[in-house]
Amino acid sequence: MTDAAGHIHLILPDPTERASCFRALTARGDRVVRCFASADDWLDAEGDSGGAILLFRWHQPGRIGGAALLERIAGRVDIAAFVAAEQLSIAESGAILRGGARDLLPAPLDPRMVRRVIDSALDEWHERRRALDRHREAEARLAALTPRERSILDALAAGLDNKAIARQLDLSPRTVEVHRANIMRRAGAGNVAELLRWRFIAEQARDTAINPVHFGA
Repeated sequence: MTDAAGHIHLILPDPTERASCFRALTARGDRVVRCFASADDWLDAEGDSGGAILLFRWHQPGRIGGAALLERIAGRVDIAAFVAAEQLSIAESGAILRGGARDLLPAPLDPRMVRRVIDSALDEWHERRRALDRHREAEARLAALTPRERSILDALAAGLDNKAIARQLDLSPRTVEVHRANIMRRAGAGNVAELLRWRFIAEQARDTAINPVHFGA
């Protein structure tokens, strides 16, 4: 996988730790993993210009420390930050997690644990991306419906038959049948069950305001 979903950035000052984590994460050969010795290097290389899974040591050499780095990326939905640290107080650990870090990993880092954590983050990204793709398809299928057709679709979803819909909307049953045929054609649905499934997915997208992390997007 060389697409955006595989981008991982390691900001690890210790070269041995950095190399061991790099080897663990690139063992499958389907990811883009970039390594940096400091947060300064990461920023100088414009590592923050795109999204990624970011793993960094809390204690950083140079101008930018872990706290400043976490503050800089706070609110970025395209970056999932994991912080590695040792000998932190409970208050410090809580502040890191409240600051937007996805998780706090014990240091020194175990490369096998790092791989498990990153694998899980990527799996979650893929699942959320698949859900977003389904929602976008559902919205696209229903986007061409007229207000009248949407009213009829809502009535179908409520379990009403053609005669009940006709009475509710002050239409003839034949007009309702024509609208239903147009709805099916516009939505590309093979049957009513499929049509209602697309409607449910589209409504779910609006209700939950799904906004997946676009790692590397």
